[in-house]
Amino acid sequence: MHHVTLQSPPSPTGTEAPTAKHRWWILLVVALTQLVVVLDGTIVNIALPQAQQSIGLSDLERQWVVTAYALCFGALLLLGGRIADYWGRKRTFLVGMIGFGIASGYGGLVDSGAELIVARGLQGVFAALMAPAALAILTTTFPGGKDRITAFAVFGSIAGAGAGVGLVLGGVLTEFASWRWCLLVNVPIVAVAVVAGAFLLTESRADGDKTYDWIGAVLVVLGLGSLVYGFTRAEHGWGHADVIGFIGGGVALLALFVLSQTRVAHPLLPLRVVRHRVRAGALLLQAVAGSVMIGAMLYVTLHLQIVLAFSPLQAGLASLPLTVVIGVVAPLLARFLPVTGPRVIMILGPLLGAAAMLYLSRLTADGSYVVQVLPALVLLGVGMAMMFVPMQNLALVGVEPHDAGVASAATNAAMQIGGSIGLAVFTAVYAAAGGDGRTPDALVDGYSAAFVATAVALLVGMVVAVVCIRGTKDELMPPGDGIVHTG
Repeated sequence: MHHVTLQSPPSPTGTEAPTAKHRWWILLVVALTQLVVVLDGTIVNIALPQAQQSIGLSDLERQWVVTAYALCFGALLLLGGRIADYWGRKRTFLVGMIGFGIASGYGGLVDSGAELIVARGLQGVFAALMAPAALAILTTTFPGGKDRITAFAVFGSIAGAGAGVGLVLGGVLTEFASWRWCLLVNVPIVAVAVVAGAFLLTESRADGDKTYDWIGAVLVVLGLGSLVYGFTRAEHGWGHADVIGFIGGGVALLALFVLSQTRVAHPLLPLRVVRHRVRAGALLLQAVAGSVMIGAMLYVTLHLQIVLAFSPLQAGLASLPLTVVIGVVAPLLARFLPVTGPRVIMILGPLLGAAAMLYLSRLTADGSYVVQVLPALVLLGVGMAMMFVPMQNLALVGVEPHDAGVASAATNAAMQIGGSIGLAVFTAVYAAAGGDGRTPDALVDGYSAAFVATAVALLVGMVVAVVCIRGTKDELMPPGDGIVHTG
């Protein structure tokens, strides 16, 4: 799930504004980019069981196919935004698109798990360049007025629909072509977007000092990578030296990252953005949401295909109710938000989500989709919509205009990082519960344990909401129309 924030338009240095006719073509190109980035978060999930058989992925490698994309994307998103602003948004966008296309093509042709993981990591790296550049291009192309609202509504709707499109498209391609086409499909899309972007886009850069916080970028990438790797090693026990070493090393590197952000003139993540209690709470809740949407949902699609023997297309369609419910409920909730305020919704959302995951944890190997899975997906959709709708408002409460971009990027980064850490933890829980035993009963035991762990994460999210989301309705929802909510 992605949230789109209307920021104050960055000043386009040395550029001419695109003509009115060209602007809508630019919107199409940028929206296509957003679709590819979001779609790639889910399209591979449906393909994984076939890919696992085809190239002999281990369960750990299977998890890293998802984790590599989310981790690289999330860890580099803030740096990607800076590169786009300083190096040039058009240039960064085109390089990101070309790199993403090459990584996708490579991923579709690989013969081993290690190569597929590398390809997915490279997709994440180039997505971290492409996504912030696309948003900045949209912001400078539509600097204000009714057209701006329309453009961001279109962009946001495509971002919201991308996950659902990915599930169905992944099912169609895997069933009627091959799992490889879930990656190769990006190549023609990217080719069209690059050619169109080269002709339509004009270059723009931010004014002022153009200093990169490379030390901060290296520390956060190594810290998060070490932390996630440590969690994945925990599948055979938490007391092993390598588990303690990697998790401890990750925590130490992230502590150094925080320290470094107080010492540099132009930090990657200004700590004033996360020191605010409500904003910090919103970021933690976004990470919890990521752990559910990226981590737990992988195990739902695996249960559908491996235990219930759904075809890839059936599994994609069977996963779709979650996305549909979020898409239907979110706009309805947005209308009530000014009346109720965000606090009560943010507390109830994780609670409903936890109830859904506990219901899902009662799976049996011979149970039916309609009885055991569908009600949980519907309830989870309502709970996640309740989290997503106020999240972006809360992440931007009291943010200075010049910090709006980094605050918005931080919420999207939190979701991807929460997803990669959540999936690592859930996989360790799944393995410890016997999920690698291969019989349907053993698999279901593993999935059930992962769903209980997800419920615990959501209950922690509820506690975070109770503690952090405090203040009057007006304090938590300052007047203004700067935000577009997307599921």
